[in-house]
Amino acid sequence: MGYELTQHQLNEYFKALGSDYLLVGPIREKAKGTFSDTDKIVYGVFEVFEDLVLEEKAFYSPKEFLLPIRETLFHFIDGQIMEPKIDTKPILIFARPCDLNGIRRLDTIFLKNGDIKDAYYERRRNLVKYVMIECTGGFETCFCVSMGSNVFSDYEAAIRFDGNQSLLEVVDPTLITEGLTQVTVRDFVPKYIHENDINVNVPSMDKINNSIFEHPLWKEYTRRCIACGRCNTSCITCSCFTMQDVEVSDDGLLGERRRVWASCHIKGYTDMAGGHGFRKQNGERMRFKTMHKINDYHRRFGEHMCVGCGRCDDVCPEYISFSKCINKLSEIIKEENHE
Repeated sequence: MGYELTQHQLNEYFKALGSDYLLVGPIREKAKGTFSDTDKIVYGVFEVFEDLVLEEKAFYSPKEFLLPIRETLFHFIDGQIMEPKIDTKPILIFARPCDLNGIRRLDTIFLKNGDIKDAYYERRRNLVKYVMIECTGGFETCFCVSMGSNVFSDYEAAIRFDGNQSLLEVVDPTLITEGLTQVTVRDFVPKYIHENDINVNVPSMDKINNSIFEHPLWKEYTRRCIACGRCNTSCITCSCFTMQDVEVSDDGLLGERRRVWASCHIKGYTDMAGGHGFRKQNGERMRFKTMHKINDYHRRFGEHMCVGCGRCDDVCPEYISFSKCINKLSEIIKEENHE
């Protein structure tokens, strides 16, 4: 069912939804940016249309509403274990197709990656529904079309924000509020972007061989990458975490276990007992991330892990472009295969 809403009607719709759902979308946090007096665009809770920021790309993804940056898994008290309660109010995430495809990849990692589901992720995921924000233009660093993540159909509703009016498609009948019965009914089929400013040529998996792992390309990133991990924290599909046991009493009988975001780029991530580690150089870590995003995950699950949102390009302090890295890798593989 499709609807045409004025800005006032849209805000009334949001108000009605807000009684049952936590509304999450791209918002502006004033003076919380990287530099003094700069703003930060993040996914956060909003109430009205005016809260949303649609003309700028969010610096970070909505991932933390399903996988919190720091999550207490359980408390231990004198030998007893207690799981903390979480807010069980359902969440309605307003996001573009690339981010929604990214969440679907998180679902694969945590819910379809072997026989055992991640119960902590699942309980939050079961609270979430999607409203897809129509995206037909993209941003400067986007390459979602190349990664096949420019289209998304598994949503509960879709919306086009267009000046003083908005078009809404509602698939989930539970999102049809009483107020919608009083607005104009109009067919609406969301459109998608079909060409980005950036085109990425992803190398074919059957052309990738072990020789690429020792290519000088990765030494370039050893020189350039400073292993800050910003690319990982901004990425919608990076899912690595570490565990922390925190004691809050001197006798060690009271504390908690936390799951905390981790980064495959950070020194020490692969360290083992005795000081051994798998990837010592920054370029080796860049290689690992790159191959995971476009090769390893694809071999297992049939699609690229990277969704082409371009946030890693946006936030890198050394101006390392992941899209250019993939294109460089593709050219190297073509040369090695004499194409």
